[in-house]
Amino acid sequence: MTSNSRVVVIGAGLAGARLARRLGELGTPALLVGEEEHRPYNRVLLAEVLAGRYAPEVIALPAPAGLVRARVTGIDRDRRTVSCADGSEIAYGTLVLATGSNPVLPPLRGLFTPDHVLPEGVHAFRTMDDCLGLSKAVRPGVRAVVIGGGLLGVSAARALAVRGAQVVLAQQAERLMERQLDPNASRLVLRHLKDLGVEVHTECRVRDVRCLGGAVRSVEMADGYALDADLVVLACGVSPRAGLAKDAGLAVHKGVLVDDELRTSDPHIRAIGDCAQHDGTVYGLAAPALEQADALAESLAGRPSRYTGTRVLTRLTLAGNSAFDLAAFGETEPLPGDDVVQLADATRGTYRKVVVRDDRLVGGVLVGELGTVGALARAWEGAEPLPSDGGPLLHLLTNDGGS
Repeated sequence: MTSNSRVVVIGAGLAGARLARRLGELGTPALLVGEEEHRPYNRVLLAEVLAGRYAPEVIALPAPAGLVRARVTGIDRDRRTVSCADGSEIAYGTLVLATGSNPVLPPLRGLFTPDHVLPEGVHAFRTMDDCLGLSKAVRPGVRAVVIGGGLLGVSAARALAVRGAQVVLAQQAERLMERQLDPNASRLVLRHLKDLGVEVHTECRVRDVRCLGGAVRSVEMADGYALDADLVVLACGVSPRAGLAKDAGLAVHKGVLVDDELRTSDPHIRAIGDCAQHDGTVYGLAAPALEQADALAESLAGRPSRYTGTRVLTRLTLAGNSAFDLAAFGETEPLPGDDVVQLADATRGTYRKVVVRDDRLVGGVLVGELGTVGALARAWEGAEPLPSDGGPLLHLLTNDGGS
């Protein structure tokens, strides 16, 4: 393939690796450029590596044939080349940005050393290197503070607790995973963490990281209360990694703006995954990234394909002796006039709730024993009217068949 017709993909995460693999299968090989030294891996499973359930190689993805290790530093849109940190250049016909996202580092006093690096013991939790660094540092009895009680923070806190750490989770919002879960489901997540020995503080803002000799020693709350800490994990969300696109003059808002063909403001450059913003939405989740990769692969292989958005189902599966499983999709909080069906079993720690509007399933939250999630998700994704007698819906909620 000549360089002026070559597809070059920047970023070897879930989206980029999937795109390169699908293009190869469709007879349009791509050059995949990734800066991490590890082979591509499933970032969704990093918490299971941290928990010691999986070895790093278990979550590795099939490596495409054309994989180059390099850090891209710039894009020359006129010459259609990208420049790399080692001084090399790569020519492209079509460039795909799959640069992912960066962890949000909160504006805390003392978070960075004078050399602008994180102090010893303070870790983001985004990459395999982050995970391996945490795995090396954690040991039974170590005092760990996780800042952030969203999906990532809950996963990290649980993994550290499973490894024997004394874990405190500090969440600024009034409850855990407030973006995905309703209050009842949040309480079950809280109960699960407490059963593992995790101390949870909600409505709690951290203001200061205190270090001694370049290593973290404590975390101070806004009310002056201090938590001793040997480890601090920053799980405060992610932001699209769109610097390359912005420097190249592409249209960027929260992420790199793309249309239904995943084209940026330059017709020779596409974007997918966490760095892309489609129809006002930056998803930051695995399922949309994979759907975008599949749609773009079809398009670049000459097959008509459009991406019109993803109906997002958030799923968290935490395996092991104290297994925990939850799923949330659509609108989990009802509007006036909506019908709500809830089933809860305090003994088994299970909870199921669906929201129905105009005879259509518009959202749901499920915690524990998720045999029903597949059937409910299909009913939601299909957006077809439910039978008026409610029988099939009740069957879906109570049936523990395969998902």
